[in-house]
Amino acid sequence: MRGTLHLVVGPSGVGKDTLIAAARAARPDLLFPTRTITRPAGPGEDHEPVSEADFARRAALGDFALHWRAHGLAYGIPAAVETALAAGRHVMINVSRAVTAEARNRFAPVRILALTADPEIRARRIARRGRETEGEIEARLRRAPPALPQGPDVRTIDNSGALDAATAAFLAALAPAPRAEAPLTRSPA
Repeated sequence: MRGTLHLVVGPSGVGKDTLIAAARAARPDLLFPTRTITRPAGPGEDHEPVSEADFARRAALGDFALHWRAHGLAYGIPAAVETALAAGRHVMINVSRAVTAEARNRFAPVRILALTADPEIRARRIARRGRETEGEIEARLRRAPPALPQGPDVRTIDNSGALDAATAAFLAALAPAPRAEAPLTRSPA
């Protein structure tokens, strides 16, 4: 049975990394590939930092299952995701909404976990990251975010309130963990 690809989407500051960390702790059956990003290593998401030239070379070689550009950076998901899904592993990745249609077409079954949060909460979270100036944060929040994906494979989770509630909703939206096969027993002779 093929694994499910979980796509975590939403604008900056909705808590994607926090909820992914909760899933990592609660669901050891899930695979969480490291993203390749044209951003230097630093605080925040653990990623593989690469130069623009190296990213372009690797994309041309087919090293990424999915790749996209956002906010002046290039992002890539390792091609090994396809092998894991084919082997029945469930996979979770943080992606741009711009690649959800491609992922749906190439990697079914897919579940899209669309995260939302109030703008004031998002602004505070973005500021705590320390990667953007106050003006950059304001500009980011003024931009109209792309519409969240729609469809039966989408689970929308509001992360404006208590983290426990958002975490519970996020975990409940995941594909069920594979059941362990019952051991074969011999019938008494």
